[in-house]
Amino acid sequence: MIKNLCYYFSLLLSLSSFSQEYRLNGYVKDGNNNPIAYANIVITSLGVSKNANGTSTDENGYFIIENLKAQDYILKVSFLGFKAYSTRVELDRNIHFDAIILEDNLETLDGVTVVAKRPTVKRMVDRLVFNVENSTLSNDNILDVLKHTPGVLVHDGAITIKQSTPTIYINNRRIHLSSSEVQQLLEGTSASNVKSIEVITNPPAKYEAEGGAVLNIITSKNIIAGYNGSVFGNYKQGSEFPKYSLGTNHFFKTKKLSTYVNYNVSPRKDYRFVYESINFIENNQITSSWGSHSDKISKSKSQNINANIDYDINDHNRLGFLTNILVLPRNNTKTLTNSSTEVFNANRILDSTFNTLNRKVDETYNLAFTLDYTHKFKRTGEKLLVSAHHTNYDFSSFQNVDTDYRFPDNTLIRSNRFQTFSSQKIKLYTGQIDYELPINDSAKFETGGKVSNINSESILNQFIYVNDEKIEDLQNSDTFLYDETNYATYISYSKDWANWSFKLGMRGEYTDIKGNSTSTNQINNNDYLKFFPSFYLLHKLNDNDQLYFNYNKRIYRPRYNELNPFKYFLNDNAYINGDPNLKPQIDDIFTLGYTFNKNYTFELYYRYENNPTVQITFQDNEKNKLTYRNTNINRSVSYGLDFTTYTKILSRWNLYVASSIFYYDEQFFALESNNELLTNNKWSIYSQIANYFSFLKDKSLTIDISFLCISPTVSGPTDVSIRSGLNLNVKKTIWNNRASVNLGITDIFNTLNFTSNTQYLNQDVFFKSKTENRLITFGFNYKFGNFKLSTNEKNIKLKERDRLNIN
Repeated sequence: MIKNLCYYFSLLLSLSSFSQEYRLNGYVKDGNNNPIAYANIVITSLGVSKNANGTSTDENGYFIIENLKAQDYILKVSFLGFKAYSTRVELDRNIHFDAIILEDNLETLDGVTVVAKRPTVKRMVDRLVFNVENSTLSNDNILDVLKHTPGVLVHDGAITIKQSTPTIYINNRRIHLSSSEVQQLLEGTSASNVKSIEVITNPPAKYEAEGGAVLNIITSKNIIAGYNGSVFGNYKQGSEFPKYSLGTNHFFKTKKLSTYVNYNVSPRKDYRFVYESINFIENNQITSSWGSHSDKISKSKSQNINANIDYDINDHNRLGFLTNILVLPRNNTKTLTNSSTEVFNANRILDSTFNTLNRKVDETYNLAFTLDYTHKFKRTGEKLLVSAHHTNYDFSSFQNVDTDYRFPDNTLIRSNRFQTFSSQKIKLYTGQIDYELPINDSAKFETGGKVSNINSESILNQFIYVNDEKIEDLQNSDTFLYDETNYATYISYSKDWANWSFKLGMRGEYTDIKGNSTSTNQINNNDYLKFFPSFYLLHKLNDNDQLYFNYNKRIYRPRYNELNPFKYFLNDNAYINGDPNLKPQIDDIFTLGYTFNKNYTFELYYRYENNPTVQITFQDNEKNKLTYRNTNINRSVSYGLDFTTYTKILSRWNLYVASSIFYYDEQFFALESNNELLTNNKWSIYSQIANYFSFLKDKSLTIDISFLCISPTVSGPTDVSIRSGLNLNVKKTIWNNRASVNLGITDIFNTLNFTSNTQYLNQDVFFKSKTENRLITFGFNYKFGNFKLSTNEKNIKLKERDRLNIN
């Protein structure tokens, strides 16, 4: 009885003491008694729960943590370049530190200052993980880190993996921006909080079956409250016009609330020269030859806002809101194309000429919103994720086309004029649920489901002029209504043994489609059920060598604008044509890989693509028309051998090599030649070599030299010429890593332009393009606030939004 009374009395005293709250404050300084701004302050309780709290010092080195319960804590103070400070605090009253002194943390070896570790590469059963946390790359932005990531190519305004564009994620959240906008976002985001880059060449069942490789950027978690931000920008000077990009991002975190906002604007003008020649053929004889050249000037000013808010309801529940807003206003999105065509007869004598002026104005509004909820169960790693998403996409375009036809002596034959108004409105709704369950330390189970609905309305109104009177061309005007509903579910199981790793998954998707062309009352209904298995197996031969095999099936659904049956005229004699009956492309991919000595990887792969969708140029030899038609080719088979390495040559010289020898065999239907089935194939070589050099004692000066070469390739019936380019970039980090500037030049010798040739049966089209590939670039990035904080930056994870075909 006495023992019980003592117990309850002690409990009452402890509850009384816990009911009081105290504060901890003080100053953080260096060895010279100067205040250290934005140092990280973390206080962790020594109880069973080990709760943590934190903040950062202000400009005067002062910090304060309030509302602390009376108990024992560990106080840790850290800042880059200083040794971490740690002390035990028995908090039974308000405590003040006059000065916490941090000591310099510099280890010198033969006159070289060691500032960070080298990044490492780890292969897991279904992905390659590039660990960069606390490495020399942490001082860069995320785009610079991607340039060093094995298997990833950042070049010419695009990020690619194995010659295809990957899906970009940050912390498993999808980035839904165009290639250039993704680069602007990543270029303006510090890599100081990047933990690793995951390169997922063949995504497992958890990821949507739509699309190819996945690139997932994982950031370190940070409990420190505070604010940080940055401003960034770059200037690129081409042979004709300059291009700009400016932006800013801001992150603010309290104990429960995390907010992130990014805004960037990209005013630019681009120039493109195109030469095209066509030989029209009848009975195996050339009856007429056309040669045309055009100058195209495009002006745009895209504005992009990304924002998300995370609210931690408690330790087990989180609510999040995300939005992506892309705006391309009408007054800043204009294209002017001036072309001239010479027409020759069968004897190569000039018959006539025609000159075309095309003036086009576009406008785009892309608004996306997501609400998600995460519940963490008591069991470590077990969680439930629920999300709902809506996209409202609105695109409109107006073009005015004037053409003058003239005799060889330049006298006027006739003039022709037409106007086109087109628009596309898309509404997308999705709901998704995911569940993750670690069975034990070495096994994991995942399952989930998703439903999505896409509703699209596409309008094309074409007007012609008869005796200077504007009349609607009903034959070439139409409204196309498209409705698609997709239901998906998946299940996945993974298991690790001592030297083996295994993962197996299955995803099923049912799709119901309805298309309606109102001008012809043609209704197309289609539905299909597809299953997408995935299998991964990895065996560690020893600490340095690994052997792995994986297989998965993927789907590529047609972009929404490729389904429109319109004839969208570019001029009097050329138009783009879609097909509402396009089939989805289904891929089967097999990969066998071997990594030796950790840094050198060889991969054999085989890919079978059934019904790929390709835009093919067809010539109508009777009407002398040129059609850019979106169509399914029969199949495409490719296989090859890839080699990659990211290795250290010297202490300040890293080498990255990605090379591939591959074979493409594409089978297509000759739609203008009795639908005959033809084959086009070729062996090709792809190679990229990048050298990364660092200079100065703190490695704050870096020089990157890279070279890319792609031998002639094939795409459907078209042969594409060789392309190559040499790039140089110099970067200097200044102001204690708060800012950086870079200067470089891309495509130094201007060798990335290419030609293409489509020549078979009665088809003979040659195309040559010249764009502003050679660019002198200048960029800057300045970080303010406590830039050691991790952001909660993430984005909307939806494959359906890809098919909006944002450019």
